[in-house]
Amino acid sequence: MVDSSTFIAPTAVLVGRIHVGPRSRIMYGAILDSEGSRIEIGECTIVCENAVLRATASGDIEHPVAIGDHVFVGPHATLLGCTIEPCSYIATGATVLHEATVHSGAAVAVGALVHAKTVVPSGYFVPPNTIAIGDPIKLYSSDEKDALTDAIKGISFAKTAFGIETQWEDRPLRYRQTTEIRSKEFESHLGDVILNRKTEQQETPQDKKRNSLTKLG
Repeated sequence: MVDSSTFIAPTAVLVGRIHVGPRSRIMYGAILDSEGSRIEIGECTIVCENAVLRATASGDIEHPVAIGDHVFVGPHATLLGCTIEPCSYIATGATVLHEATVHSGAAVAVGALVHAKTVVPSGYFVPPNTIAIGDPIKLYSSDEKDALTDAIKGISFAKTAFGIETQWEDRPLRYRQTTEIRSKEFESHLGDVILNRKTEQQETPQDKKRNSLTKLG
């Protein structure tokens, strides 16, 4: 359901069970795909150009995307199966993964990654191009290869995101299973039907006034 006061750009794509609250703005090129779950967006939330919001499901476990009121999602940001509480800021190119929670007033800066199951406390700042993992949260840089490997193993990312329990070292099998799982999930799109919003919802206040005067004339 999309509230009539929202703006959905003509090139934005909304797929599946999606609720967008009043006065929110979904800008050009943004993709909202609920897959086997749902996407909930609150009031006056901004989803900027080319952002990707995707809910997922692994087996019977859903990973919805829940975004509160007054959240700013920057251009090219990616939000997968996560929760963003009200009055938070997700900057350009930032990524938040499955079952992560960004609490109110927190900011995820440009290019930062909040990994699966991570909890970002209220008011916390995740610096640019860093990787946040865990609860309690810990920050890593991309050159901390060994520490990052251990941290990602510890949160069982493949199991959380895809329902896969293959050993970390057997990457070819893990990636094969990953694509098989997503192929089956995305198979539902074979039946997609393109819908258009009602013209009345797309009209600006100026359009409505002009059309009303035209009808009276």
